Amino acid sequence: MQILRFESDDNKIYTGCDFDNGKASVIEGDIYSDFFITEKQKPVKTFLPPVSPAVIFCIGLNYKLHAKETGMALPKYPVVFMKNISSAAGHLEDVRIPASCVKVPEVDYEAELAVVIKKNTRNVSPEKALDHVLGYTCANDISARRWQKHGGGGQWIKGKSFDTFCPLGPCLVTADELEAPDQLDIECVLNGNTMQKSNTSDMIFSVGQIISYLSESTTLVPGTLILTGTPSGVGFTRKPPVYLAPGDVLETKIEKIGVLKNQISLDRE
Repeated sequence: MQILRFESDDNKIYTGCDFDNGKASVIEGDIYSDFFITEKQKPVKTFLPPVSPAVIFCIGLNYKLHAKETGMALPKYPVVFMKNISSAAGHLEDVRIPASCVKVPEVDYEAELAVVIKKNTRNVSPEKALDHVLGYTCANDISARRWQKHGGGGQWIKGKSFDTFCPLGPCLVTADELEAPDQLDIECVLNGNTMQKSNTSDMIFSVGQIISYLSESTTLVPGTLILTGTPSGVGFTRKPPVYLAPGDVLETKIEKIGVLKNQISLDRE
Protein backbone atom coordinates (compact mmCIF):
# COMPACT_ATOMS: atom_id res chain seq x y z
CA MET A 1 0.00 0.00 0.00
CA GLN A 2 1.08 3.57 -0.68
CA ILE A 3 0.00 5.84 2.18
CA LEU A 4 -0.08 9.62 1.93
CA ARG A 5 -1.14 12.55 4.09
CA PHE A 6 -2.69 15.55 2.42
CA GLU A 7 -4.78 18.66 2.76
CA SER A 8 -7.93 18.64 0.66
CA ASP A 9 -10.05 21.41 -0.82
CA ASP A 10 -12.05 21.65 2.43
CA ASN A 11 -8.77 22.62 4.20
CA LYS A 12 -8.90 19.47 6.31
CA ILE A 13 -6.02 16.99 6.67
CA TYR A 14 -6.54 13.37 5.65
CA THR A 15 -4.58 10.14 5.47
CA GLY A 16 -5.21 8.30 2.24
CA CYS A 17 -4.10 5.78 -0.33
CA ASP A 18 -4.75 4.79 -3.97
CA PHE A 19 -3.76 8.25 -5.24
CA ASP A 20 -4.93 8.69 -8.83
CA ASN A 21 -5.98 11.62 -11.01
CA GLY A 22 -5.51 14.08 -8.17
CA LYS A 23 -7.67 12.18 -5.68
CA ALA A 24 -7.04 9.67 -2.88
CA SER A 25 -9.17 7.19 -0.97
CA VAL A 26 -9.57 8.27 2.65
CA ILE A 27 -8.14 6.09 5.42
CA GLU A 28 -9.78 6.20 8.85
CA GLY A 29 -8.27 4.93 12.08
CA ASP A 30 -4.68 4.66 13.28
CA ILE A 31 -2.18 3.57 10.62
CA TYR A 32 0.03 2.15 13.39
CA SER A 33 -2.64 -0.23 14.65
CA ASP A 34 -6.22 -0.39 13.35
CA PHE A 35 -7.33 1.40 10.19
CA PHE A 36 -9.56 0.84 7.20
CA ILE A 37 -9.94 2.26 3.71
CA THR A 38 -13.24 4.04 3.22
CA GLU A 39 -15.18 4.50 0.00
CA LYS A 40 -14.71 8.27 0.28
CA GLN A 41 -12.34 9.99 -2.14
CA LYS A 42 -10.98 13.48 -1.60
CA PRO A 43 -9.03 15.82 -3.90
CA VAL A 44 -5.37 16.22 -2.92
CA LYS A 45 -4.70 19.95 -2.71
CA THR A 46 -1.39 19.83 -0.82
CA PHE A 47 0.92 16.90 -0.10
CA LEU A 48 2.07 16.65 3.52
CA PRO A 49 4.80 14.41 4.93
CA PRO A 50 3.40 10.84 4.69
CA VAL A 51 3.58 10.60 8.48
CA SER A 52 3.87 13.18 11.22
CA PRO A 53 7.11 11.95 12.81
CA ALA A 54 7.27 11.44 16.56
CA VAL A 55 11.05 11.84 16.43
CA ILE A 56 13.66 11.94 13.65
CA PHE A 57 16.86 9.89 14.01
CA CYS A 58 19.52 10.14 11.32
CA ILE A 59 22.59 8.08 10.48
CA GLY A 60 25.72 9.78 9.16
CA LEU A 61 28.50 8.31 7.01
CA ASN A 62 26.56 5.14 6.22
CA TYR A 63 27.58 4.63 2.58
CA LYS A 64 31.08 3.36 1.88
CA LEU A 65 31.72 5.69 -1.06
CA HIS A 66 30.34 8.70 0.83
CA ALA A 67 32.74 8.05 3.71
CA LYS A 68 35.53 7.81 1.16
CA GLU A 69 34.66 11.12 -0.53
CA THR A 70 34.68 12.92 2.83
CA GLY A 71 38.10 11.46 3.70
CA MET A 72 36.78 9.80 6.84
CA ALA A 73 37.32 6.25 8.05
CA LEU A 74 34.44 3.80 7.97
CA PRO A 75 32.62 4.05 11.31
CA LYS A 76 32.67 1.07 13.69
CA TYR A 77 29.21 1.98 14.98
CA PRO A 78 26.36 3.98 13.42
CA VAL A 79 26.89 7.74 13.60
CA VAL A 80 23.65 9.01 15.14
CA PHE A 81 22.24 12.52 15.14
CA MET A 82 18.75 14.02 15.09
CA LYS A 83 16.61 16.56 13.29
CA ASN A 84 13.86 18.70 14.75
CA ILE A 85 10.44 17.23 13.86
CA SER A 86 9.39 20.66 12.53
CA SER A 87 11.97 20.25 9.74
CA ALA A 88 9.61 17.76 8.04
CA ALA A 89 8.17 18.96 4.71
CA GLY A 90 6.04 17.37 2.03
CA HIS A 91 6.27 16.48 -1.65
CA LEU A 92 6.16 19.65 -3.82
CA GLU A 93 6.71 21.87 -0.77
CA ASP A 94 9.46 24.47 -1.04
CA VAL A 95 12.70 23.87 0.84
CA ARG A 96 13.43 27.30 2.28
CA ILE A 97 16.97 28.64 2.68
CA PRO A 98 17.31 30.57 5.99
CA ALA A 99 18.47 34.18 5.88
CA SER A 100 21.62 33.18 7.78
CA CYS A 101 22.62 30.87 4.92
CA VAL A 102 22.23 33.33 2.03
CA LYS A 103 25.38 35.48 2.13
CA VAL A 104 27.72 32.49 1.92
CA PRO A 105 26.17 29.52 0.07
CA GLU A 106 26.14 26.41 2.26
CA VAL A 107 22.84 24.51 1.93
CA ASP A 108 23.45 20.99 0.60
CA TYR A 109 21.38 17.97 -0.46
CA GLU A 110 21.51 14.39 0.85
CA ALA A 111 19.15 11.82 -0.71
CA GLU A 112 18.19 9.16 1.83
CA LEU A 113 15.94 6.16 2.41
CA ALA A 114 13.67 6.84 5.39
CA VAL A 115 12.13 4.17 7.63
CA VAL A 116 9.02 4.52 9.80
CA ILE A 117 8.60 2.37 12.94
CA LYS A 118 5.09 0.96 13.51
CA LYS A 119 5.16 -0.27 17.12
CA ASN A 120 7.11 0.11 20.33
CA THR A 121 10.52 -1.31 19.57
CA ARG A 122 13.14 -2.05 22.21
CA ASN A 123 16.15 -4.38 22.19
CA VAL A 124 15.19 -5.90 18.86
CA SER A 125 17.70 -8.05 16.97
CA PRO A 126 18.80 -7.08 13.45
CA GLU A 127 17.11 -10.25 12.19
CA LYS A 128 13.72 -9.26 13.67
CA ALA A 129 13.99 -5.49 13.20
CA LEU A 130 12.17 -5.27 9.85
CA ASP A 131 9.09 -6.79 11.51
CA HIS A 132 8.78 -3.47 13.35
CA VAL A 133 8.72 -1.31 10.20
CA LEU A 134 5.50 0.29 8.96
CA GLY A 135 7.03 1.42 5.69
CA TYR A 136 9.58 3.40 3.72
CA THR A 137 9.70 6.76 2.00
CA CYS A 138 12.08 9.11 0.20
CA ALA A 139 13.84 11.76 2.29
CA ASN A 140 16.43 14.45 1.79
CA ASP A 141 18.61 15.42 4.74
CA ILE A 142 19.04 19.08 3.76
CA SER A 143 22.12 20.41 5.53
CA ALA A 144 23.55 23.87 6.18
CA ARG A 145 27.24 22.98 6.15
CA ARG A 146 28.71 25.99 8.01
CA TRP A 147 26.10 25.59 10.73
CA GLN A 148 26.77 21.85 10.81
CA LYS A 149 30.54 22.18 11.10
CA HIS A 150 31.04 25.44 12.98
CA GLY A 151 27.74 26.80 14.35
CA GLY A 152 26.63 24.00 16.64
CA GLY A 153 29.50 23.53 19.06
CA GLY A 154 30.53 20.32 17.29
CA GLN A 155 26.96 19.00 17.12
CA TRP A 156 25.22 18.63 13.73
CA ILE A 157 21.62 19.09 14.85
CA LYS A 158 21.22 22.86 14.37
CA GLY A 159 22.58 22.83 10.82
CA LYS A 160 20.14 20.08 9.85
CA SER A 161 17.01 21.22 11.69
CA PHE A 162 15.85 24.40 10.00
CA ASP A 163 12.20 24.35 8.89
CA THR A 164 11.66 22.34 5.66
CA PHE A 165 15.13 20.70 5.95
CA CYS A 166 13.60 17.20 5.96
CA PRO A 167 11.36 16.79 2.90
CA LEU A 168 9.59 13.42 2.83
CA GLY A 169 7.39 11.62 0.33
CA PRO A 170 5.63 11.49 -1.95
CA CYS A 171 4.13 8.48 -0.12
CA LEU A 172 4.94 5.80 2.43
CA VAL A 173 5.27 2.36 0.85
CA THR A 174 4.27 -0.25 3.41
CA ALA A 175 6.79 -2.89 4.38
CA ASP A 176 4.80 -5.76 2.88
CA GLU A 177 5.39 -4.26 -0.57
CA LEU A 178 9.10 -3.60 -0.04
CA GLU A 179 10.82 -6.62 1.46
CA ALA A 180 14.45 -5.79 0.54
CA PRO A 181 15.21 -2.21 1.67
CA ASP A 182 18.94 -2.89 1.41
CA GLN A 183 18.78 -3.42 -2.37
CA LEU A 184 17.20 -0.23 -3.74
CA ASP A 185 18.52 2.18 -6.33
CA ILE A 186 18.71 5.72 -4.95
CA GLU A 187 19.32 8.93 -6.87
CA CYS A 188 19.41 12.69 -6.32
CA VAL A 189 18.74 14.96 -9.30
CA LEU A 190 19.32 18.73 -9.19
CA ASN A 191 17.89 20.80 -12.04
CA GLY A 192 17.84 17.73 -14.26
CA ASN A 193 21.44 16.72 -13.47
CA THR A 194 22.15 13.52 -11.55
CA MET A 195 24.23 14.38 -8.47
CA GLN A 196 23.95 11.13 -6.50
CA LYS A 197 23.38 7.67 -7.92
CA SER A 198 23.86 4.56 -5.83
CA ASN A 199 22.16 1.58 -4.25
CA THR A 200 21.29 0.96 -0.61
CA SER A 201 23.49 -2.16 -0.82
CA ASP A 202 26.43 0.26 -0.37
CA MET A 203 25.27 1.02 3.17
CA ILE A 204 27.74 0.14 5.91
CA PHE A 205 24.96 -0.68 8.39
CA SER A 206 21.80 -2.31 7.05
CA VAL A 207 18.31 -1.10 7.91
CA GLY A 208 17.93 -3.98 10.36
CA GLN A 209 21.26 -3.22 12.04
CA ILE A 210 20.37 0.47 12.37
CA ILE A 211 17.01 -0.24 14.01
CA SER A 212 18.59 -2.78 16.35
CA TYR A 213 21.33 -0.34 17.37
CA LEU A 214 18.91 2.52 18.02
CA SER A 215 16.60 0.25 20.05
CA GLU A 216 19.26 -0.89 22.49
CA SER A 217 17.72 -0.15 25.92
CA THR A 218 15.80 2.61 24.10
CA THR A 219 12.14 2.47 23.06
CA LEU A 220 11.44 3.56 19.51
CA VAL A 221 7.81 4.65 19.57
CA PRO A 222 5.36 4.36 16.67
CA GLY A 223 6.04 7.13 14.17
CA THR A 224 9.79 7.14 14.78
CA LEU A 225 11.40 8.22 11.52
CA ILE A 226 14.92 7.01 10.71
CA LEU A 227 17.00 8.48 7.88
CA THR A 228 19.54 5.83 6.92
CA GLY A 229 22.37 7.88 5.40
CA THR A 230 23.30 9.36 2.04
CA PRO A 231 25.39 8.08 -0.87
CA SER A 232 28.41 9.79 -2.42
CA GLY A 233 28.02 12.87 -4.59
CA VAL A 234 26.97 15.49 -2.03
CA GLY A 235 27.58 19.11 -2.97
CA PHE A 236 30.27 20.15 -0.51
CA THR A 237 32.71 17.45 -1.71
CA ARG A 238 32.53 18.55 -5.35
CA LYS A 239 35.11 20.77 -7.03
CA PRO A 240 33.82 23.43 -7.19
CA PRO A 241 31.24 22.83 -4.46
CA VAL A 242 27.57 22.76 -5.46
CA TYR A 243 25.03 24.29 -3.10
CA LEU A 244 21.29 24.78 -3.36
CA ALA A 245 20.00 28.14 -4.59
CA PRO A 246 16.55 29.72 -4.97
CA GLY A 247 14.80 28.41 -8.06
CA ASP A 248 16.58 25.05 -8.02
CA VAL A 249 14.48 21.92 -8.39
CA LEU A 250 15.55 18.95 -6.26
CA GLU A 251 14.37 15.39 -6.92
CA THR A 252 14.97 12.42 -4.62
CA LYS A 253 14.30 9.11 -6.35
CA ILE A 254 14.19 5.67 -4.75
CA GLU A 255 13.33 2.47 -6.55
CA LYS A 256 9.86 1.07 -5.71
CA ILE A 257 8.95 4.21 -3.74
CA GLY A 258 8.80 7.10 -6.20
CA VAL A 259 10.08 10.63 -6.73
CA LEU A 260 10.09 13.32 -4.05
CA LYS A 261 10.22 16.75 -5.71
CA ASN A 262 10.94 20.09 -4.02
CA GLN A 263 11.77 23.56 -5.26
CA ILE A 264 14.26 25.74 -3.40
CA SER A 265 13.26 29.21 -2.22
CA LEU A 266 14.25 31.83 0.36
CA ASP A 267 12.74 31.87 3.83
CA ARG A 268 11.08 35.28 3.91
CA GLU A 269 9.49 35.14 7.35
